[in-house]
Amino acid sequence: MFQGFETRSVAGEGAEIFCRIAGDGPPLLLLHGYPQTGAMWAGIVPRLAERFRVVVPDLRGYGQSSAPESKGGEGYAKRVMAADMVRVMASLGFERFRLAGHDRGGRVAYRLAFDHPGAVERLALLDIIPTVEMWERLDAPGALSSYHWQFLAQPNPMPERLIGADPVFYLDHTLASWTANQSTAPFASEALAEYRRSFSRLDAVHGACEDYRAGATIDRRHDEEDRAAGRRISAPLLALWGSKGTPAKHGDPVAIWRQYADDVSGHAIESGHFLVEEAPEETLKALLGFMG
Repeated sequence: MFQGFETRSVAGEGAEIFCRIAGDGPPLLLLHGYPQTGAMWAGIVPRLAERFRVVVPDLRGYGQSSAPESKGGEGYAKRVMAADMVRVMASLGFERFRLAGHDRGGRVAYRLAFDHPGAVERLALLDIIPTVEMWERLDAPGALSSYHWQFLAQPNPMPERLIGADPVFYLDHTLASWTANQSTAPFASEALAEYRRSFSRLDAVHGACEDYRAGATIDRRHDEEDRAAGRRISAPLLALWGSKGTPAKHGDPVAIWRQYADDVSGHAIESGHFLVEEAPEETLKALLGFMG
Protein backbone atom coordinates (compact mmCIF):
# COMPACT_ATOMS: atom_id res chain seq x y z
CA MET A 1 0.00 0.00 0.00
CA PHE A 2 1.00 3.62 -0.58
CA GLN A 3 4.02 2.77 -2.73
CA GLY A 4 6.15 5.87 -3.17
CA PHE A 5 4.44 7.79 -0.37
CA GLU A 6 6.51 9.65 2.20
CA THR A 7 5.68 8.90 5.84
CA ARG A 8 6.22 11.24 8.73
CA SER A 9 4.96 11.93 12.24
CA VAL A 10 3.75 15.48 12.77
CA ALA A 11 2.87 17.23 16.01
CA GLY A 12 -0.83 17.94 16.41
CA GLU A 13 -2.53 19.60 19.37
CA GLY A 14 -1.20 17.25 22.03
CA ALA A 15 -0.91 14.16 19.83
CA GLU A 16 1.59 12.85 17.32
CA ILE A 17 -0.14 12.37 13.98
CA PHE A 18 1.20 9.80 11.53
CA CYS A 19 0.83 10.87 7.89
CA ARG A 20 1.37 9.44 4.43
CA ILE A 21 2.09 12.09 1.80
CA ALA A 22 2.54 12.06 -1.99
CA GLY A 23 1.72 13.86 -5.22
CA ASP A 24 1.91 17.35 -6.64
CA GLY A 25 -0.76 19.98 -7.01
CA PRO A 26 -3.26 21.56 -4.65
CA PRO A 27 -3.30 20.04 -1.14
CA LEU A 28 -5.98 17.46 -0.36
CA LEU A 29 -6.47 16.10 3.16
CA LEU A 30 -8.17 12.68 3.47
CA LEU A 31 -9.59 11.58 6.84
CA HIS A 32 -10.60 8.02 7.68
CA GLY A 33 -13.40 6.67 9.84
CA TYR A 34 -13.99 4.09 12.57
CA PRO A 35 -12.66 1.43 13.05
CA GLN A 36 -10.12 2.05 10.31
CA THR A 37 -6.93 3.98 9.60
CA GLY A 38 -5.69 6.06 6.71
CA ALA A 39 -5.23 2.75 4.88
CA MET A 40 -8.92 2.95 3.88
CA TRP A 41 -7.88 5.35 1.08
CA ALA A 42 -5.19 3.05 -0.37
CA GLY A 43 -7.27 1.83 -3.30
CA ILE A 44 -7.95 5.27 -4.78
CA VAL A 45 -5.22 7.51 -3.40
CA PRO A 46 -2.61 6.84 -6.15
CA ARG A 47 -4.97 8.36 -8.71
CA LEU A 48 -5.79 11.29 -6.43
CA ALA A 49 -2.06 11.88 -6.03
CA GLU A 50 -1.79 12.37 -9.80
CA ARG A 51 -3.67 15.66 -9.37
CA PHE A 52 -3.17 16.67 -5.74
CA ARG A 53 -0.62 16.83 -2.97
CA VAL A 54 -2.38 14.22 -0.86
CA VAL A 55 -2.04 14.01 2.92
CA VAL A 56 -3.44 10.87 4.55
CA PRO A 57 -3.19 10.95 8.36
CA ASP A 58 -4.29 8.54 11.03
CA LEU A 59 -6.56 10.40 13.43
CA ARG A 60 -5.46 10.58 17.06
CA GLY A 61 -6.28 7.30 18.77
CA TYR A 62 -6.11 5.34 15.50
CA GLY A 63 -3.45 3.55 13.49
CA GLN A 64 0.09 4.78 14.00
CA SER A 65 -0.88 8.09 15.60
CA SER A 66 -0.65 8.48 19.35
CA ALA A 67 -3.65 7.84 21.57
CA PRO A 68 -3.61 10.33 24.44
CA GLU A 69 -5.33 9.45 27.69
CA SER A 70 -8.69 11.14 27.99
CA LYS A 71 -11.76 11.20 30.21
CA GLY A 72 -15.32 11.65 29.04
CA GLY A 73 -14.26 12.39 25.48
CA GLU A 74 -12.48 15.66 26.23
CA GLY A 75 -9.32 14.71 24.36
CA TYR A 76 -11.26 13.40 21.36
CA ALA A 77 -13.79 16.13 20.73
CA LYS A 78 -13.97 16.81 17.02
CA ARG A 79 -12.90 20.38 17.76
CA VAL A 80 -9.64 19.01 19.20
CA MET A 81 -9.18 16.50 16.39
CA ALA A 82 -9.86 19.20 13.79
CA ALA A 83 -7.20 21.39 15.44
CA ASP A 84 -4.77 18.47 15.03
CA MET A 85 -5.40 18.52 11.29
CA VAL A 86 -5.07 22.29 10.93
CA ARG A 87 -1.74 22.16 12.72
CA VAL A 88 -0.54 19.21 10.67
CA MET A 89 -1.40 20.91 7.39
CA ALA A 90 0.18 24.19 8.50
CA SER A 91 3.38 22.35 9.42
CA LEU A 92 3.43 20.94 5.89
CA GLY A 93 3.06 24.44 4.46
CA PHE A 94 -0.69 24.39 3.74
CA GLU A 95 -2.90 27.05 5.30
CA ARG A 96 -5.79 26.26 2.93
CA PHE A 97 -6.71 22.89 1.44
CA ARG A 98 -9.38 20.62 0.03
CA LEU A 99 -10.79 18.12 2.51
CA ALA A 100 -12.61 14.78 2.40
CA GLY A 101 -13.66 12.67 5.37
CA HIS A 102 -15.45 9.37 5.85
CA ASP A 103 -17.43 8.42 8.96
CA ARG A 104 -15.65 9.81 12.08
CA GLY A 105 -13.19 11.56 9.77
CA GLY A 106 -16.17 13.27 8.16
CA ARG A 107 -17.20 14.56 11.59
CA VAL A 108 -13.70 15.94 12.13
CA ALA A 109 -13.88 17.45 8.65
CA TYR A 110 -17.14 19.34 9.05
CA ARG A 111 -16.10 20.57 12.51
CA LEU A 112 -12.90 21.86 10.91
CA ALA A 113 -15.00 23.67 8.32
CA PHE A 114 -17.10 25.30 11.06
CA ASP A 115 -14.17 26.26 13.29
CA HIS A 116 -11.59 27.14 10.62
CA PRO A 117 -13.60 28.33 7.61
CA GLY A 118 -10.62 30.02 6.00
CA ALA A 119 -8.75 26.72 5.80
CA VAL A 120 -11.26 24.73 3.73
CA GLU A 121 -11.62 25.25 -0.02
CA ARG A 122 -13.95 22.32 -0.71
CA LEU A 123 -15.44 19.72 1.62
CA ALA A 124 -16.55 16.16 0.78
CA LEU A 125 -18.36 14.11 3.46
CA LEU A 126 -18.82 10.38 3.00
CA ASP A 127 -21.77 8.55 4.59
CA ILE A 128 -22.59 10.90 7.44
CA ILE A 129 -25.13 13.48 8.53
CA PRO A 130 -24.39 15.91 11.38
CA THR A 131 -23.85 14.32 14.78
CA VAL A 132 -26.76 16.18 16.38
CA GLU A 133 -29.06 15.03 13.57
CA MET A 134 -28.04 11.42 14.10
CA TRP A 135 -28.93 11.59 17.77
CA GLU A 136 -32.22 13.38 17.16
CA ARG A 137 -33.29 10.98 14.41
CA LEU A 138 -32.49 7.70 16.22
CA ASP A 139 -35.56 5.50 16.45
CA ALA A 140 -35.71 1.86 17.54
CA PRO A 141 -34.37 0.41 14.24
CA GLY A 142 -31.69 3.10 14.14
CA ALA A 143 -30.64 2.40 17.70
CA LEU A 144 -30.25 -1.27 16.86
CA SER A 145 -28.28 -0.74 13.64
CA SER A 146 -26.14 2.00 15.22
CA TYR A 147 -25.86 0.38 18.63
CA HIS A 148 -22.13 1.23 18.80
CA TRP A 149 -22.99 4.92 19.27
CA GLN A 150 -24.48 4.06 22.65
CA PHE A 151 -22.16 1.17 23.52
CA LEU A 152 -18.83 2.92 22.90
CA ALA A 153 -20.01 6.03 24.76
CA GLN A 154 -20.51 4.11 28.01
CA PRO A 155 -18.09 5.08 30.81
CA ASN A 156 -14.57 3.70 30.84
CA PRO A 157 -13.63 0.85 31.29
CA MET A 158 -16.74 -1.14 30.35
CA PRO A 159 -16.56 -1.02 26.52
CA GLU A 160 -12.75 -1.04 26.55
CA ARG A 161 -12.68 -4.29 28.53
CA LEU A 162 -15.36 -6.01 26.47
CA ILE A 163 -13.71 -5.12 23.16
CA GLY A 164 -10.23 -5.82 24.54
CA ALA A 165 -11.22 -9.42 25.30
CA ASP A 166 -11.27 -10.17 21.53
CA PRO A 167 -10.55 -6.99 19.53
CA VAL A 168 -10.03 -8.69 16.15
CA PHE A 169 -13.39 -10.46 16.37
CA TYR A 170 -15.09 -7.17 17.26
CA LEU A 171 -13.30 -5.34 14.44
CA ASP A 172 -14.12 -7.92 11.78
CA HIS A 173 -17.74 -8.16 12.90
CA THR A 174 -18.10 -4.37 12.80
CA LEU A 175 -16.54 -4.00 9.36
CA ALA A 176 -18.55 -6.84 7.82
CA SER A 177 -21.86 -5.77 9.34
CA TRP A 178 -21.66 -2.31 7.73
CA THR A 179 -21.00 -3.52 4.18
CA ALA A 180 -23.74 -4.20 1.68
CA ASN A 181 -22.82 -7.89 1.51
CA GLN A 182 -22.09 -8.45 5.23
CA SER A 183 -18.51 -9.45 4.47
CA THR A 184 -14.91 -8.29 4.90
CA ALA A 185 -14.29 -9.12 1.23
CA PRO A 186 -14.25 -5.44 0.08
CA PHE A 187 -11.22 -4.68 2.27
CA ALA A 188 -7.75 -5.23 0.82
CA SER A 189 -5.74 -7.77 2.82
CA GLU A 190 -3.00 -5.26 3.68
CA ALA A 191 -5.53 -2.69 4.88
CA LEU A 192 -7.43 -5.26 6.92
CA ALA A 193 -4.18 -6.40 8.54
CA GLU A 194 -3.40 -2.78 9.45
CA TYR A 195 -6.85 -2.30 10.97
CA ARG A 196 -6.39 -5.45 13.04
CA ARG A 197 -2.95 -4.40 14.28
CA SER A 198 -4.21 -0.97 15.23
CA PHE A 199 -7.35 -2.18 16.95
CA SER A 200 -5.39 -4.74 18.98
CA ARG A 201 -3.73 -1.89 20.91
CA LEU A 202 -5.56 -1.21 24.14
CA ASP A 203 -4.78 2.51 23.93
CA ALA A 204 -6.35 2.60 20.45
CA VAL A 205 -9.50 0.90 21.74
CA HIS A 206 -9.65 3.53 24.48
CA GLY A 207 -9.13 6.32 21.93
CA ALA A 208 -11.99 5.05 19.77
CA CYS A 209 -14.30 4.86 22.79
CA GLU A 210 -13.35 8.40 23.77
CA ASP A 211 -14.11 9.48 20.19
CA TYR A 212 -17.67 8.19 20.64
CA ARG A 213 -18.00 9.57 24.16
CA ALA A 214 -17.24 12.97 22.68
CA GLY A 215 -19.84 12.32 19.98
CA ALA A 216 -22.52 11.67 22.58
CA THR A 217 -21.76 14.83 24.55
CA ILE A 218 -19.27 17.50 23.48
CA ASP A 219 -19.65 17.16 19.71
CA ARG A 220 -23.42 17.13 19.91
CA ARG A 221 -23.34 20.27 22.04
CA HIS A 222 -21.06 22.05 19.57
CA ASP A 223 -23.47 21.20 16.74
CA GLU A 224 -26.40 22.49 18.78
CA GLU A 225 -24.56 25.75 19.50
CA ASP A 226 -23.71 26.30 15.82
CA ARG A 227 -27.27 25.55 14.76
CA ALA A 228 -28.76 27.89 17.38
CA ALA A 229 -26.36 30.68 16.38
CA GLY A 230 -27.11 30.24 12.67
CA ARG A 231 -23.51 29.43 11.77
CA ARG A 232 -23.10 27.76 8.41
CA ILE A 233 -20.38 26.04 6.43
CA SER A 234 -19.36 28.36 3.61
CA ALA A 235 -17.19 25.97 1.59
CA PRO A 236 -18.86 23.99 -1.21
CA LEU A 237 -19.94 20.67 0.28
CA LEU A 238 -20.34 17.32 -1.46
CA ALA A 239 -22.37 14.67 0.39
CA LEU A 240 -21.91 11.08 -0.76
CA TRP A 241 -23.62 8.18 0.95
CA GLY A 242 -24.11 4.46 0.51
CA SER A 243 -27.52 3.41 -0.72
CA LYS A 244 -27.40 0.75 2.02
CA GLY A 245 -25.55 2.88 4.56
CA THR A 246 -26.77 4.66 7.68
CA PRO A 247 -27.59 8.20 6.41
CA ALA A 248 -29.97 6.77 3.80
CA LYS A 249 -32.15 5.57 6.68
CA HIS A 250 -32.60 9.03 8.18
CA GLY A 251 -33.88 11.18 5.29
CA ASP A 252 -32.30 12.96 2.34
CA PRO A 253 -28.67 13.73 3.30
CA VAL A 254 -28.45 16.62 0.83
CA ALA A 255 -31.53 18.26 2.33
CA ILE A 256 -30.17 17.72 5.82
CA TRP A 257 -26.79 19.24 5.01
CA ARG A 258 -28.46 22.23 3.37
CA GLN A 259 -29.63 23.19 6.85
CA TYR A 260 -25.96 23.59 7.83
CA ALA A 261 -24.15 24.69 4.66
CA ASP A 262 -24.67 27.20 1.87
CA ASP A 263 -23.63 25.17 -1.19
CA VAL A 264 -24.50 21.47 -1.05
CA SER A 265 -24.60 18.81 -3.74
CA GLY A 266 -24.41 15.04 -3.62
CA HIS A 267 -25.88 11.67 -4.37
CA ALA A 268 -26.10 8.07 -3.23
CA ILE A 269 -23.62 5.43 -4.33
CA GLU A 270 -24.56 1.76 -4.62
CA SER A 271 -22.75 0.39 -1.57
CA GLY A 272 -22.90 -0.07 2.15
CA HIS A 273 -21.12 2.23 4.58
CA PHE A 274 -17.60 1.87 3.14
CA LEU A 275 -17.90 3.73 -0.16
CA VAL A 276 -14.17 3.89 -0.89
CA GLU A 277 -13.71 0.13 -0.58
CA GLU A 278 -17.10 -1.08 -1.82
CA ALA A 279 -17.47 1.28 -4.79
CA PRO A 280 -14.01 2.73 -5.46
CA GLU A 281 -14.45 3.79 -9.07
CA GLU A 282 -17.72 5.64 -8.54
CA THR A 283 -16.43 7.28 -5.36
CA LEU A 284 -13.18 8.32 -7.04
CA LYS A 285 -15.07 9.78 -10.01
CA ALA A 286 -17.28 11.83 -7.68
CA LEU A 287 -14.34 13.12 -5.66
CA LEU A 288 -12.29 14.04 -8.73
CA GLY A 289 -15.25 15.83 -10.28
CA PHE A 290 -15.91 17.81 -7.13
CA MET A 291 -12.35 18.59 -6.06
CA GLY A 292 -11.40 19.89 -9.48
